[in-house]
Amino acid sequence: MTGTKREHIKPGSRVRIVEKQNQRSGKLTEGIVANILTNSATHPHGIKVRLESGIVGRVKEILNG
Repeated sequence: MTGTKREHIKPGSRVRIVEKQNQRSGKLTEGIVANILTNSATHPHGIKVRLESGIVGRVKEILNG
């Protein structure tokens, strides 16, 4: 599932995100959502989250809800 809808992402979800510096390469980082940073219901490039590791990026894949 893609990460463009805020309602599909909850703290504790396992996701793959793309960090700002990796947007061109498309390198994904896997982790657990700690906070959801995007306030709007949807975002075309993915909802911005902070992982438990402290990494911030946009959700590209939701691995489990």
